[in-house]
Amino acid sequence: MYRRRPIIGLSVLICLSFAATARSQYEYNQKPINYSNAAVSDPVAQLQKRILAGSVELRPRGDQGYLRSVLAELGILESSQTLVFSKTSFQREGIHPSTPRALYFDDDTYIGYVQGGDVLEVATTDPAIGTVFYTLDQFARGKPRFVRQTENCLQCHASTMTHDVPGLMIRSVYPDPRGQPILSEGTKVTTHESPFSERYGGWYISGRHGAFDVQKHMGNLVGKSRDDAEPVDPKAGTNVTDLSKFFDTSAYLTPHSDIVAMTVLAHQAEAHNLMTKANYACKFALRDARIMNEALGQPLDEMSDSTHRRINSSAETLLRYLLFCDEAPLAAPIEGTSTFARDFTARGPRDSRGRSLRDFDLTRRTFKYPLSYLIYSRGFDGLPEQTRSRLYARLFEVLTGKDQDKAFAHLSADDRRAILEILLETKKDLPACFQATRP
Repeated sequence: MYRRRPIIGLSVLICLSFAATARSQYEYNQKPINYSNAAVSDPVAQLQKRILAGSVELRPRGDQGYLRSVLAELGILESSQTLVFSKTSFQREGIHPSTPRALYFDDDTYIGYVQGGDVLEVATTDPAIGTVFYTLDQFARGKPRFVRQTENCLQCHASTMTHDVPGLMIRSVYPDPRGQPILSEGTKVTTHESPFSERYGGWYISGRHGAFDVQKHMGNLVGKSRDDAEPVDPKAGTNVTDLSKFFDTSAYLTPHSDIVAMTVLAHQAEAHNLMTKANYACKFALRDARIMNEALGQPLDEMSDSTHRRINSSAETLLRYLLFCDEAPLAAPIEGTSTFARDFTARGPRDSRGRSLRDFDLTRRTFKYPLSYLIYSRGFDGLPEQTRSRLYARLFEVLTGKDQDKAFAHLSADDRRAILEILLETKKDLPACFQATRP
């Protein structure tokens, strides 16, 4: 049974820049975002409506409470489980190398579970305002209620690490034997651009990734002491396929913290942040243009060169990330221990030749066709029309070979052709320029 554990306040440990956060909160709580008070239509808000209407009933199950039921209702794969043992959550008292925090995710939503914790931690994507945070009380009486969190979560989840918008961080730290990050050693955000050797500090990682001297990561290791980040045996975290030597895996939905799931998670979290950044940048640019036009007596919808530059700059940053422009290459193949790779790939969509943007490579890069599957996501489809149009125009230039900038040199002619063909059959709202390339 659950042991109720008090929820402590967010610690200085993970609140790295309160002043910067306060400034960014001030901005995105203004019009036209109105983040804290905006009505939302994200997957969790929709689930809550079904719960209140009585069409869905969440059922607690054993020590894990509502976890399994929530995952099932949201369609989140249990095989997406990753495990983090560094104390980098507000339920940090329950996190330890012997009791890691579990994370589960799909294209839109992330669920965090801490053994004995009071709440499930939830982050999800709203088409209009980006990442939204909730908690679900594991002990609540009556119908379960997802409670939206703004100020508490955003003290840490809206910082320079998330591009100053509400967002997500896959942190890599140097943990001591208790899971406490050794702050003097620094901390990094892991994305698909991160060198493999700097990834996953404070996480458990199950899977194979090549010989230690060829491709190593920071996972599965703790420092010798709270003052010494050097692990006793640096090779002990390499190619681990059984995590039970570190902790009791039977307390979790699966015994895995799959390296492929972890790789996808690191890509996806940053992509969501950049989509939110592009979303906000466009809306603020249009707001400022309208104010200026009104003051100058010009048509309110007129866009200056500077307005276009603001919108196009954030769109270009997002485009290059979605195309894996600066992805750190793999030095050796990676292979997970769970069914995640198969389960993830099966979600498609696929073209008439059976190809999908979800198809993995995992030998030299993450995906076979390097355009992010998040082009199908709520976050992408919810981008302002001006940003989405710019993204499509630039994507068309890259995929048709018109843009041969060295930033896109990793995309061969075959890559570009395959991605274009997949999009033509699987993405519904492509502009006319794409349609004109059909045979």
